[in-house]
Amino acid sequence: GGVRRHGGLAAHVDQRPVVIPKFWLSETPAEAEKAYVLDCAEFGGVNDDLARKMEDTFDRLGLVWVRNTGLRTMPEMEKLARVVMKNTMKYTGGANPRDGIVENVYETGAPKEAFLHYHHEMAYVRKSTRNLGFLCDAAVEGKGWSYVSDQTALTKEILRRDLGRKLRDKGICYIRCLTDRDAYASTDNRTVYNHWQKSFGTDDPAEVERLASERGLQIEWGQDPAPPAAAGDGGRYLITRFYVSAFEWCPFTDTNIMYSSVADDAMWFDGWPGVMDLPNSKRPLKITYGDNTEFTFEEMREWIHLYDQFGVPIKWSVGDVAIVCNWRWAHGRPSYDLLPGEGRNLGVILGETFDRIGDLPNKWPVD
Repeated sequence: GGVRRHGGLAAHVDQRPVVIPKFWLSETPAEAEKAYVLDCAEFGGVNDDLARKMEDTFDRLGLVWVRNTGLRTMPEMEKLARVVMKNTMKYTGGANPRDGIVENVYETGAPKEAFLHYHHEMAYVRKSTRNLGFLCDAAVEGKGWSYVSDQTALTKEILRRDLGRKLRDKGICYIRCLTDRDAYASTDNRTVYNHWQKSFGTDDPAEVERLASERGLQIEWGQDPAPPAAAGDGGRYLITRFYVSAFEWCPFTDTNIMYSSVADDAMWFDGWPGVMDLPNSKRPLKITYGDNTEFTFEEMREWIHLYDQFGVPIKWSVGDVAIVCNWRWAHGRPSYDLLPGEGRNLGVILGETFDRIGDLPNKWPVD
């Protein structure tokens, strides 16, 4: 895509109600959970039998949650996740400000005060990821659960509705705005989501343009709409646009599957300290339909409720490892609080990359 230059985003609806997802609408029957939860104790520890069962469960369901591993460190848990996740990707061109914990294992990159809408990882660039691994080395009973939403079931349901048919026919546009780290050097960065230097892993605008083009992004260098006083004019503000299908063909099911959500809109920041204080038009994310028309608030709310309808929890304990297929499941979590002395920490591994192809003709699911 070409490079255009102008100011920040217009056409955000600035005042609209906050919709907090429920993530999960009904108790998950123990029987259903049994399908994807593997208890290490039943295998006599981490061994070849467990490894085989992990691979089989993941292939069939796209979700495996291993409990009672007795593991305590990220490298040990990463090794277990590798049973399913043979290859990993480096996090570049991503939106979240992730830092490495150990090699290939990243922080989740989000504050505990923010609720994280269901989403597919890296849906907003051409190079996406096949799966994710979550590793837990700190947890509190009953707090800080993650949730996954069954996209095979959701896709069938959303295509019965006007919203799903509009998404199928029009596609989606992902708009991201990244600030300039150099301009913010002497500020507190409170209203910053991510700087383009951190997202793309380079200080060179020409290299950013090359990487963006590789990822199918149209970019423009524009004007920062909300620079703090110490940041002057905000420096080089990067706006990227990615036009793509709202669905993605899934090789495991051989069907087109929902691959987009409201997580890539300004409402992602409704609970995010600092950025939530900015009006929607100055927040760094936005989605529109692929023909540049706006989503209505009612459509956004319906989409959130549909994700909730097919959600199930992952109730973390130390040593747990969960591997999630990025096609067949979306992931998210509510906000949570911690008392003094309590900790909740997940490491994230991003699986092998694949090039997005969008939906394929004649691959829509049938009821």
